[in-house]
Amino acid sequence: MSSTVGHKIVGDSNLIENFINDCKLRGMSNDAIQKYRSPLLIFQNFLRQQRATLVDVDRDSLRDFIHYLRDERGVKQKTIGTYFSTLSGFYDYLEFEGYIAKNHVLAVRKRYLRHYKNPVYNDSSRKLISVEEMKTLVNSVLDTRDKAIIALLAKTGIRRGELISIDIDDIDWIENSITLKPKPKRSNRMVFFDDETARILKRWSRLREQREPNCDALFIGETGTRLKRTGVYKAVIKHAERVGLHDPDSDKLEDHFSPHCCRHWFTTHLRRAGMKREFIQELRGDRRRDAIDIYDHIDKEELREAYLAHMPQLGI
Repeated sequence: MSSTVGHKIVGDSNLIENFINDCKLRGMSNDAIQKYRSPLLIFQNFLRQQRATLVDVDRDSLRDFIHYLRDERGVKQKTIGTYFSTLSGFYDYLEFEGYIAKNHVLAVRKRYLRHYKNPVYNDSSRKLISVEEMKTLVNSVLDTRDKAIIALLAKTGIRRGELISIDIDDIDWIENSITLKPKPKRSNRMVFFDDETARILKRWSRLREQREPNCDALFIGETGTRLKRTGVYKAVIKHAERVGLHDPDSDKLEDHFSPHCCRHWFTTHLRRAGMKREFIQELRGDRRRDAIDIYDHIDKEELREAYLAHMPQLGI
């Protein structure tokens, strides 16, 4: 079945292939791309039964697809969420290319497939490694930049997007702290790091200057430009795979070690070390849930001392 876009007719299969090629252009791994294809083909077949095309999709057809997956195919809610994550990326591409006027998947996904989770991160399915395993991972990395990336992710719990936005001038070497760029998901912008993290960051900053970067970014790629999200992802998983912590061939989330697993590690091991819940929330930059929370001010020095007292050492 084909779709009329502007003055040209584009087949649904061609739209999917165009999207796959776009994913390759964006530097996505072949494994990730292949996982995109199956949900798109299932959705295409569903629409074919409805005598509709991929560009005909609206909120009603997306709701019908949820019912179809859940009631007729017996798909679990978590897997449905994965399907809609793929659809969201696909329709974002169609909107970008002008094939559609609006990506309806975003609103439907937010309303019907939203994940409700504890503010102090509690995702039992995501891979959690021990302190000893993190120590093995970090100290197995010979590349100074990659070692600094993994250490900083683990020791601060920051997100990938927050890490790549850090500029060299955002670091306070006296206080061992970083002021992050404003982000919608983050409240507290200051994060701390300990002495062993400071050592590897200083070592990387000296090497960084030798590469004559053409930007202010803390982490740069081979061309001297700011490192991208895919660069951080590859820097983490290639070392995790080498020490047996990441299995790219597995379909199970708990077999994959991604940059976000460092945030999970950070939160869990601070909690296990006995840090106060509100301190963990502040370090993670979580939004305050209750109105009374805005009056609950946390002293910066007390927070820093608590961080240093509870953060596991990795022997870097």
